[in-house]
Amino acid sequence: MTEAAVTVFFPLLMVFAALSDVATMTISNRISLALVVGFVPVALLVGAPLDAIGLHVACGLAVFVLTFAMFSLGLIGGGDAKLASATALWLGWDVLMNYGLVTAVFGGALSIALLAVRKVPLPRLLLDRKWIARLHSPETGIPYGVALAAGGLVVYPESLVWLRAVTA
Repeated sequence: MTEAAVTVFFPLLMVFAALSDVATMTISNRISLALVVGFVPVALLVGAPLDAIGLHVACGLAVFVLTFAMFSLGLIGGGDAKLASATALWLGWDVLMNYGLVTAVFGGALSIALLAVRKVPLPRLLLDRKWIARLHSPETGIPYGVALAAGGLVVYPESLVWLRAVTA
């Protein structure tokens, strides 16, 4: 059960967040809330020390303050801010810089790819799909939840929760 909680819960929610952002350009509060609520039980299940859990909570809160400021300035969406914060909670300080770097690389690649695709006319068949038309529109932003989720998935095996689960 421990392995299932560690290997399925976080990754499944990350994939769902990415797909949701692509399809709707929003990330449901339920996804971020599920990540936040699920962290402590999973951390306790893998035997993480309480002080380490506290540091993870502090990391998530610090990222929330930073991303909320970015949201207030119109730099990122609210769903992105909440997802990044919830992801930071799971990853902690030890992995946070790697998460930021990997996410930035994925975000840059995603942005370049979308900008390139938006210059090419799409066939009518594809434009009839609302989510594809929205993604293709130059007025639409970048579904950065994809980069946030991909970055989280790439560095998750370096996290305390993952390492405690596989070495237990």
